[in-house]
Amino acid sequence: MKHIVKLAIEIGPLVTFFLVNAKAGIFAATGTFMVAITIALSLSYYLDRRLAIMPMVTGVVVLVFGGLTLALNDETFIKLKPTIVNSLFAAVLLGGLAFGKSFLSILFNEVFQLKPEGWRILTFRWGLFFIALAVINEIVWRNFSTDFWVSFKVFGIMPITMVFALSQFRVLSKYQISQEVD
Repeated sequence: MKHIVKLAIEIGPLVTFFLVNAKAGIFAATGTFMVAITIALSLSYYLDRRLAIMPMVTGVVVLVFGGLTLALNDETFIKLKPTIVNSLFAAVLLGGLAFGKSFLSILFNEVFQLKPEGWRILTFRWGLFFIALAVINEIVWRNFSTDFWVSFKVFGIMPITMVFALSQFRVLSKYQISQEVD
């Protein structure tokens, strides 16, 4: 049940953004998204007594770029948000690898126990995936309508991310550190 609640907290702001955009447009959706992400982060903190790094970074960028969108009455800023977040995540992951650090192992070491090579492979793949998401976002927002872009964020990016994550199970199983029973 806890995982379902966490998933609802994570995707709730995005679904809210989509629904409000369909009814009231991008500016109302952006303001609602900012409120929803603040609530989601607060609930996440309440439940876990800590904030995960990725949702926190995403929340800060949503608040900054959403604020710019509303203050300047320019939807470009909220459309740039996914490009910036994904590029930032890619830079951190790939930059860490360049210095011999796998930041995915720091984030997910409680969930998965992998050999160092497994962490390096996953970190590299996720870094490239985040670059691909940034490029896809740029292509979509620059070439399609705002409504299409919003729909693609919900019905395109989320499934693509889930398929990519599921495709990594082979690496997880291959490099899993087996737990020895005494």
